[in-house]
Amino acid sequence: MHAASARPAAPARRTPPAPTAPKPDGTRLTGVVTMVGSGLSNQTGAAIGSLAFPVLGPVGVVAVRQYVAAVVLLAVGRPRLRTFTWAQWWPVVLLALVFGTMNLSLYTAIDRIGLGLAVTLEFLGPLSIALAASRRRVDACCAVIAAAGVVTLMRPRPSADFLGMGLGLLAAGCWASYILLNRTVGRRIPGAAGSAAAAGLSALLFLPVGVAVAVRHPPTPTAVGCAVAAGVLSSAVPCLADLFTLRRVPAPAFGLFMSVNPVLAGLVGWIVLGQSLDWTEWTGIGAVVAANVLGILAARS
Repeated sequence: MHAASARPAAPARRTPPAPTAPKPDGTRLTGVVTMVGSGLSNQTGAAIGSLAFPVLGPVGVVAVRQYVAAVVLLAVGRPRLRTFTWAQWWPVVLLALVFGTMNLSLYTAIDRIGLGLAVTLEFLGPLSIALAASRRRVDACCAVIAAAGVVTLMRPRPSADFLGMGLGLLAAGCWASYILLNRTVGRRIPGAAGSAAAAGLSALLFLPVGVAVAVRHPPTPTAVGCAVAAGVLSSAVPCLADLFTLRRVPAPAFGLFMSVNPVLAGLVGWIVLGQSLDWTEWTGIGAVVAANVLGILAARS
């Protein structure tokens, strides 16, 4: 899904904090640092989870991811589901569906086309957020430069897997929806309660899937360990971090800054999975980094 670091759920007697405009000082710097940690955790978890593909397959790994994320987030958020209103429930339900679909499409894409290309295609989601909400010329230039880097990274090849690319694009659409829905949930439900409820609902939907995979492909301890690590690093941590970040930086800035994910995916794929990149691919990554740095400097000025 491309989620999470957040404050504990507020007691029932307190009034939920009203959404405020992100502040440009230490609060925003904290949000930037959190975004970097979230991206690194996400890509490392994806790489570790892919090691379990030969045993569990992408579907099995995603199912375990959803279970782990639900356990962690429910323990942190402790949502009081009976107190949710319809205005709070509908974004939670949509977030649960997007969360599961994003993870499933991304991991299936990783299995078919590799970590770097899959994450690059998924990045088109937050990039579209940055483009759609851009109000300054410099923001548009940054988005165009980043898009050029993405195009370079996903250039056509003789062995192109179009189904895998299509799944990467589906993950992109889910990630864009995730950014907007997570922001809505964070505004309407205090703390991590909304994200926790969405994670629990998503895990419930994947319960029969996990049982079916376990029956058809008996898991090994190593495969389960890799899937659990993926759940912690790629679901629970990013979900909480994103909830924290989206309350401190604007959604367009969040989408543009997350362009660092293809860079992290390339590095993690090289270190953990041994997936090397040629000079053309590193050129594309350099364009993404340049757009990211330019966007940050422009925002600070």
